[in-house]
Formats: sequence, C-alpha cells, structure tokens
Amino acid sequence: MNWLRRMMYGRYGSDQLNVAMLVLSIALLLVSRLLRIRIFYWFSFILLVLCYLRMFSRNITRRHEENQKFLRYWFPMRERWYRMTDNLRDCRTHRHFKCRNCGQKLRVPRGRGKVSITCPRCGNQFLGKT
Repeated sequence: MNWLRRMMYGRYGSDQLNVAMLVLSIALLLVSRLLRIRIFYWFSFILLVLCYLRMFSRNITRRHEENQKFLRYWFPMRERWYRMTDNLRDCRTHRHFKCRNCGQKLRVPRGRGKVSITCPRCGNQFLGKT
C-alpha cells in the first residue's frame, strides 16, 4: 500500500463529483445491459475515464473548483429531496401549512379539527383544518 500512497502524492484523489460520476457510470452501464443500447455503454465508459482522469490529476485547484460548482447544484437538490421525504414520512401524524404572509412552513399535529395557527416568524394568525 505504500506504493499507492507514493503514487497518489500530489494528486487530487476522489471527491463528491467523482463519486457522482462513478454512480452515474454504473447506472448507465446497467441501463445499457438491460436495454441493449450501445450508446449508454459508451457514455458510461467516457464517464469512468473522466472520473479516473480527475482522480489522478495534479491540477488540484482546477479539480477543487469543479467540485465546488457541482456542490452548488447538488446541495439544493439534496436538501429538497430530504425535505420531501421528511414531509412524506410524517404525513400521517402532521399536516403542513404555509404562512400566507411570510411563506414560513408550519407543521401542525393531525386530528385536532379546526385550529388557529400562529406563525412564529411574523405572528400572522389563520385558521386551518387538520
């Protein structure tokens, strides 16, 4: 393992963009095998080559900038996905409302009938049925 450590010295290594490219490459490879479409195989191969080129690159600042650009797009999508799954997970026990004044999302327990909801951010009161 010492030879690998010496070889990777001064090289960029792996990051979140490399992992995403690797996962996408594997997914495209599976699709190409299932649907028997050659173009997906070639896209998968190209992504895999790009992943390894990024990993062994010595231009660390450029690879870091690429990863930061990717993360600027990835984190909002990931947060939106987590928020959506959280809302689906507790949809049986809670109801979600949105304040008409400031847009704050509010979570109220279900089964209480008509309730008066007060927004903690702006103090706006409105009625909601749970």
